[in-house]
Amino acid sequence: MSTPTFPPLFSGLAVEGQVDPFDKACVEAARGCDGGLVVYNLGANALRAAIVFAPDVTLEDAMAMVPLCGVGFQHALGALAPPEVAVHLDWAGGIRINGASCAAMRVATSETNPGAEPDWLVIGLSLPLWPDSDDPGTMPDQTTLYAEGCADVQADALLESWVKHTLVGINTWQEAGAAPLHKDWRGLAHGIGEEITINGLTGTYLGVDERFGMLLRDAETTHLIPLTTLLEGS
Repeated sequence: MSTPTFPPLFSGLAVEGQVDPFDKACVEAARGCDGGLVVYNLGANALRAAIVFAPDVTLEDAMAMVPLCGVGFQHALGALAPPEVAVHLDWAGGIRINGASCAAMRVATSETNPGAEPDWLVIGLSLPLWPDSDDPGTMPDQTTLYAEGCADVQADALLESWVKHTLVGINTWQEAGAAPLHKDWRGLAHGIGEEITINGLTGTYLGVDERFGMLLRDAETTHLIPLTTLLEGS
């Protein structure tokens, strides 16, 4: 496995062993590193990575990086995997491959006030490559990348592709606003129209508002659950 290379303005920082790239990226961001740092751990059984962003918009707008990075992952895997491999996105950052839960994204930031501009925002990605168990039937709703016909996809190439496609998404978002992202994301969204339970609320998942806040309809009202509820440590 080679050392990943990233587009201009992005830099890589490899960590090994049990070091969590997401935690490391948050530490580096708090220390004042530049936006575009990609911290990664390419283990034998998992791809874990995190990107540090330096938003110049309010937190409620910067949270669009969650669906944007999800769409970027779908485009990245779509460029490398067999065409029959399907990727869908859970609102809360989960990534499904061929219908089963696989990868997950996390988000943290320096700011908790939705109307304030954060100093930094970190998106983390955790993707299992191989199953932990020799009997995958014990968890039929969970899967891994290589169990879904993607054994030829190299983790370093997928990481490079994820960063590249995320950058393309950022450029489009900055130039054209959120409308193209909404269109791309809605085509990949999992569970719209179904009954779900999230944040202690159960109802029908109607879709999202202009800032990707979840619209959840129960028997009495429609609740708006902002993306900021996904922030770790908030």
